[in-house]
Amino acid sequence: MKEEALVTRKLGKLEVSCIGLGCMGMSFHRSFIPDKKEMIALIRKAYDSGINFFDTAESYGPFINEELLGEAILPFRKEVKVSTKFGFVINERLGDDLDSRPEHIRKVVDESVKRLKTDYIDILFQHRKDPAVPIEDVAGTVKDLITEGKVNHFGLCEVNEETLRKAHAVQPITALQSEYSVMTRQPEKDILKACEELGIGLVAFSPLSRALLTGYINERTRFNPQNDNRIGLPRYQPEAIIQNWKLIDILKEYGDYRGLTIAQVALVWLLAQKPFIVPIPGTTKLSHLMENMEATRHHFDPDELNELTKKLSSVEIVGDRYAGISASQVNMK
Repeated sequence: MKEEALVTRKLGKLEVSCIGLGCMGMSFHRSFIPDKKEMIALIRKAYDSGINFFDTAESYGPFINEELLGEAILPFRKEVKVSTKFGFVINERLGDDLDSRPEHIRKVVDESVKRLKTDYIDILFQHRKDPAVPIEDVAGTVKDLITEGKVNHFGLCEVNEETLRKAHAVQPITALQSEYSVMTRQPEKDILKACEELGIGLVAFSPLSRALLTGYINERTRFNPQNDNRIGLPRYQPEAIIQNWKLIDILKEYGDYRGLTIAQVALVWLLAQKPFIVPIPGTTKLSHLMENMEATRHHFDPDELNELTKKLSSVEIVGDRYAGISASQVNMK
């Protein structure tokens, strides 16, 4: 039974629930792959609970995450918004090769809609910028796909302000997808201002920093090297986790006095930054889904928010987001 809808937000002109569901971890990069039937049930519970925005990509799995999401949302496809992505060559070196040539974009779209069991994509993101293909050509190709009815909206991932503006001049950008959380605050430097000026929404991936901002991961946590990108990321090394625990302490203390969990405080803080920010925390557990959704019903008054932000800003984060700058390393959520 469909429950009460969540408050909505605008990504450009596209209206979505104020929090979405990132589906990657149901198939990829999170140490284990849960039972498919359980994940379909989880996605449908998210929809019944008010979430209408689901994020995936061909590279998650690869391919199987799109198939999972397509099967899960089939009964209510017209009622939800789906985003998927192009930009990588899918081979045994997943993520090492970029390809945003127009013919490749079209090929990915044709294959993605089949896996998603649909005939259109709500938001098509370029997963990572391809230096070999001018962004204007990429935007022009997506513009044509929009005209043809295969795509409804265009998005970019992890690009700078200059690239965002160049693409937006050819085909209006609906959303920029970038990592943003109390631990990763780079978008505050210039991207948030540009998005606000241009009317572009920000889809915040890893809003809980791949579970670091839950308190469930500590220096003793072991990741499966066969299916978990966190094992090679600097912030997930034992010493960095210990050093960054100050952030967890701040979130916990703040939440304890307000009946909120660590994760909920992190999400409420993020939602308070700008009205066009839509976090897409991922989970494979129903309890965590409900925990994340409950965060959308809480608000901090301005004094509380300023106090919390000041405390969070005093923590110097140890460890970079990625160990280097190769395509494979930035293709990790």
